[in-house]
Amino acid sequence: MLKTHYTYPRILSIAGSDSGGGAGIQADLKTFSALGCYGMTAITALTAQNTCGVRAIHGVPQDILRAQIDAVVEDIGVDAVKIGMLHAPEVVITVAQALDGHGLSQIVLDPVMAAANGARLISDEAVQTLVRELFPRATVVTPNLDEAAMLLGRPLLTQDDMLQAASDLLQLGARAVLVKGGHMPGHDVVDIFQEKGGEPLVMRSPRIVTLNLHGAGCTLSSAIAAFLGLGESLPQAVIAARDYVMQAIAAGAAVKIGQGTGPMNHGYSPVEMKIKLNKYQ
Repeated sequence: MLKTHYTYPRILSIAGSDSGGGAGIQADLKTFSALGCYGMTAITALTAQNTCGVRAIHGVPQDILRAQIDAVVEDIGVDAVKIGMLHAPEVVITVAQALDGHGLSQIVLDPVMAAANGARLISDEAVQTLVRELFPRATVVTPNLDEAAMLLGRPLLTQDDMLQAASDLLQLGARAVLVKGGHMPGHDVVDIFQEKGGEPLVMRSPRIVTLNLHGAGCTLSSAIAAFLGLGESLPQAVIAARDYVMQAIAAGAAVKIGQGTGPMNHGYSPVEMKIKLNKYQ
């Protein structure tokens, strides 16, 4: 009989399905594979969308959502979790109960609230429930500028605004936060990572000129989960994931997919990810 002596890092994505393939569950699975991990899914909602926008959303029944999580955890096991689109309060509660019920840790929470074209993907009540139930359970929360602004009730226009937002989001109960600044105009992309009780880490990279940015946030959060599953510390996982996303964007910058905002090159797979904690210091 063949004996198994090792396994892949097992990463579970709890998120919505993107029929266009550039974001959501589809982007997560591509990212897990590119980084050498085994991806599993628990789909929270089906969306009809493409590179031009979201046309429709259909929520998955809560018993089916919980059954998906139970099935993969009880058989395969989970080393890290990425959480994406949770469109309603009852979805948030179901996920929180499942995390506790299975004792899941290493949780990356991407608070997906709106599509790139502005379509709202979560109710106001669900946002409040998300903060109350999942912020304390998450290892790191990864809002973009628009999501951080919605969570804090004010616009974020400068790097100083981002620094203050990171601090304020920690006060809302997050243990660590990555504020993504890709939507802020400028020649550089600035992201800010901070853990509770620690100093902020400011990461800056030249902006890549491309329309192919659909799913960048989903990909970044799933890459963080993958690197956590691979055994990296949280700061190392954030830095490595950010490097991966920037290189995947560059690799797909000139590719034409669809008529709107295209996806990055999820097929880009780094031969070696160099992780240096002093890279941005």
